[in-house]
Amino acid sequence: MTPQELKAACLAMTGAREEFPFDDANSVFKVGGKIFAISRLAAEPLRVSLKCDPELAVQLRLSYSAITPGYHLNKRHWNTVVLDGSVPDEMVVELIEDSYDLVVAGLPKREREKLHWRSLGERG
Repeated sequence: MTPQELKAACLAMTGAREEFPFDDANSVFKVGGKIFAISRLAAEPLRVSLKCDPELAVQLRLSYSAITPGYHLNKRHWNTVVLDGSVPDEMVVELIEDSYDLVVAGLPKREREKLHWRSLGERG
């Protein structure tokens, strides 16, 4: 996955925005004012930090050496993924979507409605 593909995958989420609250080098992708992805897009190797269900986070870390506890983040709820090709691009996109869903699920109902987002239990 290239930096451009990573950025496009994050911005493909409804209501997603790219911001630079820390510095000009770290892209912070937010929805409803909350972070769901962080990446230094010019870094080599390319990495992305994503929110993750704590149980799944542990399973992913055990399955992929490129997935580690979130760098400078809550290690229970965040993973950092090195995009070196060892984690399939399709899985990275799924992890981005999962992170986005976790963040949106925690937003107030009014914000979720603006995004036309439904929880898994509400989806048909």
